[in-house]
Amino acid sequence: MEITASMVKELRDKTGAGMMDAKKALVEADGNMEQAIEHLRQKGIASADKKMNRIAAEGLVDVVIENKVGAIIEVNCETDFVAKNDDFKALVEDIAKVVIKENPADVDELLKANINGSTVEEYIKGKIATIGEKITVRRFSRYEVPCCVNSYVHNGKIAVMLETKCKEGSSKEENTAIAKDICLHITSCSPEFISRSEIPQDVIEEETRIEMGKEDLAKKPENIRAKIVEGRVNKLMSQRCLLEQPFVKNPELTIEKLIEGKLDIVRYERYVLGEGLEKREENFADEVMKQIKG
Repeated sequence: MEITASMVKELRDKTGAGMMDAKKALVEADGNMEQAIEHLRQKGIASADKKMNRIAAEGLVDVVIENKVGAIIEVNCETDFVAKNDDFKALVEDIAKVVIKENPADVDELLKANINGSTVEEYIKGKIATIGEKITVRRFSRYEVPCCVNSYVHNGKIAVMLETKCKEGSSKEENTAIAKDICLHITSCSPEFISRSEIPQDVIEEETRIEMGKEDLAKKPENIRAKIVEGRVNKLMSQRCLLEQPFVKNPELTIEKLIEGKLDIVRYERYVLGEGLEKREENFADEVMKQIKG
């Protein structure tokens, strides 16, 4: 059967495959479009599997919110170049929407969830075949809230999702603006806890031990040293608590003062892209040549 340019274009539009791959698949399928698609899927899955031993520490963090349900997610790829690709951005958003809809317990369950008649795992493998890099879902969190969920995403590198509860008689419009500012603050100031009551005792004890051992206090009487250490540790803990931090837009206000009488902070998630992951160190020119050579 003659393979026409329009057939090749149709297959490319449906699969995102390259021109030569599309033409070869149609030749092998004797022009049968469905068989050609299946052939490319099989080839794509095989090539995706070969890529899974690569290091993927780039990518995107993102937040999607629909009807008081929010999902924060990190999806990794190998290069920043791919992370900026519209197809990759769409993939991250699509998977976040699956988290919202299906409420999976963990990444394994998410990969088995349905997306457009396939599983998320198969969907990712199909994208690997066209994008050409290893893609992995690293983590996600889902909030289904009775009141408000807000978010802030900074250049796909840092993402914050925040649940708040409005106080009776307060303005919902004002509270929404404040919540968004708090998301921005959390992005910038990276608090570890909401309030002092959340800090584990062993964290306080460890900081106390470290301060007690500092050389500048060695010659001071024990009772004086204890007072100084107590003050230092108190300051350190204050810096780590969201409510006690000076508001990034107006340092004369603490976050606690900012929200007083308006809303309560219930919980938040803060994702930093690639934190804790091993990263490749490669010459960019070498990376581009690898992409060109396939």
